[in-house]
This record gives sequence, structure tokens and C-alpha cells, in this order.
Amino acid sequence: MNKRVAIQGTRASFHEEAAYKFFGEEIETVECVSFKQTCEVLKRSEADCVVMAIENSIAGSLLPNYTLLQEYNFAIVGEVYLPIQLHLLALPGVKFEDIKYVESHPIAIRQCIDFFDEFPHLQVIESNDTAACAKKIREQNLTDTVAIANTLAAKLYNLEILERRIESNKKNYTRFLILSKDNSAVTTINKASLSFQVGNAVGSLAKVLQIFAEKAINLTKIQSMPVLGKRNEYNFYVDIEWGADANYDAAIGQVVKHTLNFTLMGEYEKNDKA
Repeated sequence: MNKRVAIQGTRASFHEEAAYKFFGEEIETVECVSFKQTCEVLKRSEADCVVMAIENSIAGSLLPNYTLLQEYNFAIVGEVYLPIQLHLLALPGVKFEDIKYVESHPIAIRQCIDFFDEFPHLQVIESNDTAACAKKIREQNLTDTVAIANTLAAKLYNLEILERRIESNKKNYTRFLILSKDNSAVTTINKASLSFQVGNAVGSLAKVLQIFAEKAINLTKIQSMPVLGKRNEYNFYVDIEWGADANYDAAIGQVVKHTLNFTLMGEYEKNDKA
């Protein structure tokens, strides 16, 4: 039986491309209209895993997804970095001068802002998914509209690429997390995701960071989020990497003593090749 992987968006979205990169193409994609729905699908065991975008090198962190990680408390069992290459897709035969509208996800649109500055007559329309825009062009036979999407969408929906690589930053990538109900399938660990709070005193966070430094633990990410309904209180989300397991174990043992509401969100294998 193929692994069932829940994604936000439709087939051929960047989430499905990320799922293919991590699991291979022999999977069953479960399409969801929102990130929250992907979590609900996993909670009901209608999927085995979730692929969830967590940060983009241009647009930054997807902060609402940190809230979902906290709310559903699934195990982070892996990660995948995907180069984001954005193209203008149109029905075969459509010419650039025929275009009036451009549709895509708002993050994809922001990543192509330099391109659209050159063509101010184009009306840019935000949608909830890059691939869904490509699918809409095919299904509604739209000859005055293009989508910003990937080559996977062009192939699946039989669209032509009018303009290639219109993203402003050619080193653009998105990091995706792989979520599961448990981490029993993880065999190699050299990276972890943590969340915690610290006391409201001078140097509280610095003490935690110093522990990691003394144990040669590398912090690859630190993100703060306000604690809902509590003034001046924050959750810190931290990604760490290590070489020696003994250093990692010792660091965690000490950090727990200097933090509040410490949660080990996942231990997994580093996979940062874009």
C-alpha cells in the first residue's frame, strides 16, 4: 500500500513536489484546502504523513504553521528543502500580449515582484494555491490568464511555459517539514526541533543559548511567537544540529532545567540539500 501524504493544495503544487522529493513518486497524495485540514486528516488517520511548508528564503517563516505544530503536537520526522522555480504557464498557443491576468499564491507573487514591475498593465490576482491556478486555466480554457507555478503543474495540466524562472531570487528555496503521529520510523537523528519558554528575567534566553554553545550544538533556526493571551510571554522554536550524540543528550538535560513548557517536537535526519 502506498504511503498517504497530505498536502496543502492540489496535485502538482510545490507541496506535492516536496513530497515526491522526500518519499519518491510512489505515494498517494491527499489534497487539502488548508494547512489545518492537513493536520485534521492526519489526526483522523486518513493520511500517514503531512508535508508542511515552514519557511521560505524570501518570504520568511510561515508563522501560522508554528501555531499548528503546537496545537496538534505531531512528531516532526523529517525535512526537505525544495528550490522554488517559478514560471508563467498558459494554454498552448496563448501569446504574452494576450495576457490580462496573472493568478497565483500571494507568496509566489511576492517572489516575482521584479518581473511584474516591468509589466504594470497585468492584473495580479491572489489565490490559495499555485497549482490550482494552473488547473483552473486548463478547466476553464482561459486564454487571457496565466498562472505562476512549477514545471510539475505545466506537465500535469498540459500548459506551456511562456516565461521561465521569473522569481526575483534564483537561489529561492522553501523548507518543508514531514509530520507524523509518531517517530517510530526514524532511524538516524542528527537534528531536532524544540519549543520552550524562558523566565522573564535578564539573561534567561542567553543562558539556554550558552548551554548549546558549550556543548557544540549548532542552532540553525530560532523563531519566537507570542503566547496567546499572555502579555510579554513567548514561545521559542529552535532547530539544532549536532555531531556527537552525547553532547546533544547533555545539552537537552541542562536546557530542560532552564526552560518552561519544554517540548521536543521531533528528532530526525538533517536533509538540507536544496
